[in-house]
Amino acid sequence: MTEPEHAARPRVEGEREREVLDATLEVLGDVGYDRLTMDAVAARAKASKATLYRRWTSKAGLVVDAVHSTKAPTELPDTGSLREDLRVLFCGAGHEAGLIEPTQVALFASVLTAVARDEDFAAAFRERVLAPKVALAHQVWERARERGEIRPDADLDLFGAALPGIVLHRVFVLGEPPTPELVTRVIDQIVLPAATSGC
Repeated sequence: MTEPEHAARPRVEGEREREVLDATLEVLGDVGYDRLTMDAVAARAKASKATLYRRWTSKAGLVVDAVHSTKAPTELPDTGSLREDLRVLFCGAGHEAGLIEPTQVALFASVLTAVARDEDFAAAFRERVLAPKVALAHQVWERARERGEIRPDADLDLFGAALPGIVLHRVFVLGEPPTPELVTRVIDQIVLPAATSGC
């Protein structure tokens, strides 16, 4: 009797999975999403392409898993003020929502075109990578509203996207380095004045 296929083709997991995800991140950093191939990842991981397909059915799924694997556990900052909570969230070392972490900025740059062009990748990336960051920022804004720091009619979805949107525009379009000073300038000169107007 022939063994079932799943018995002969064990799931890629544990240390081997980590090696494949690390190889994916390396190739992604070298060539970007558009030019990344399963063959290139398999070669970098010293694995067969069949090994990759046992765990991932598409390039999009593999890359999203790889990017998702770089996330570190993040505690919601609680400094007592919106300004400092935003600074900690977006400038703090190790924060998954960080805008100044070089590795995270480089990863975002490497998948930017895919988010615009590949619907499957974009959907998975938004759900698994971006949604947790958005939820974290939303909690910071919600708590500020409860404290009476911002106008009660503030559109939290809009304000939550304002800071990263402005910073990433300056980084990717204008070529300005992502620094704590840049984040703080946007908070102090744009975000907080708009959010507190009329309080």
